[in-house]
Amino acid sequence: MKKLLLVCFMLLQIFSVNAQTSQDAIIEKINTTVSKIQTMQCDFVQTKHMKMLNNKLVSTGCMKYQQSDKLRWEYKTPYTYVFILNGTKVYLTKDSRKDVIDIKQNKVFKSIAEIMMNSVVGKCLTNNTEFKVSIAQTGNQYVATLIPQKKELKQMYNKIILYFSVSNCLMQQVEMIEKNGDKTTIKLENLELNKPVGTNAFAS
Repeated sequence: MKKLLLVCFMLLQIFSVNAQTSQDAIIEKINTTVSKIQTMQCDFVQTKHMKMLNNKLVSTGCMKYQQSDKLRWEYKTPYTYVFILNGTKVYLTKDSRKDVIDIKQNKVFKSIAEIMMNSVVGKCLTNNTEFKVSIAQTGNQYVATLIPQKKELKQMYNKIILYFSVSNCLMQQVEMIEKNGDKTTIKLENLELNKPVGTNAFAS
């Protein structure tokens, strides 16, 4: 009996090491791809599933990213709304109203900005202080599950799931599971890499 338990324990250890090695290899492949991204532009379709209302809201827009701290997230339908991250400043525009937020002074907004910035290019896979990460291949996708570790993120999300293409290691989809059970799914489409992005895209 003791020998059987020992064999089982050794097999579990081997499987655990192999799984960790596989996970590390996938993350390294994705990070290698991410490191080569200077700019990224794409369209997106966002679907918000609201648990209490048993309803979903669909919106569309476009995203522009420039390494390493510039992001423009623009909703075009069914409403217009622009979120711009430029360094430590966030610019919000809705209709004629404009707001400026210094993320150094606002922990919640800092967390939101970091999630948006890092998720779209997959830069959060090695941030062990922010997330506990597990990743594996499922069909033609790498699926990474991120469990928040910090208080600000835990208050908002149960987990964030990132989907990458196996063929090119680029982000395809983001799922954000909120504490209240709501889920937001963002699908990225028509990706363009390392093409010029006008500086006006990140201006207030």
